[in-house]
Amino acid sequence: MKSKAPLILSIFVFGLLPGGSLSAQVSPRDWRDIPLRDVISGETFRISDFADQTVLLESFAVWCPTCTKQQEEVRKLHEQVGDRVISISLDVDPNEDEQLVREHALRNGFHWRYAVAPPELTRALIDRFGTAIVAAPSAPMILICGEGSEDQEARLLKRGVKKADRLLEEIQRGCSS
Repeated sequence: MKSKAPLILSIFVFGLLPGGSLSAQVSPRDWRDIPLRDVISGETFRISDFADQTVLLESFAVWCPTCTKQQEEVRKLHEQVGDRVISISLDVDPNEDEQLVREHALRNGFHWRYAVAPPELTRALIDRFGTAIVAAPSAPMILICGEGSEDQEARLLKRGVKKADRLLEEIQRGCSS
């Protein structure tokens, strides 16, 4: 009797990849409307809630030291800009949960929004920005520009840890390529 494991594994893998027959039918614009839960406050929010503000969306994993370095730079950025920029750190590791993420944020003194990415959002981000968005060690970040516009444009920033001054330059540059 043949094993059914390869078939099941194929369904699982292709269901998570862009264009997989089982992937959620979420358009690239819908990712901003997927509900998230702030693991620190318990508040439910959507990225689209900040449509008139600049948002830095970082995908990360708790186990990733590069991610923590990037978050330290985000903290330095907020020392310069205060609340003029909304930061959201989005855990994309399917093996991590809200408690682990909350402990990470509190242990490191990070006080912006932290959430665990639902699979639907992870798939939508991969569809929109490619697999680099879930490669935690490359410190992926998306700049979402909403100020002065009802439409939140977004662009993926270059890989690697971005210093606070570089993040500020990217924010000032905006989303126009």
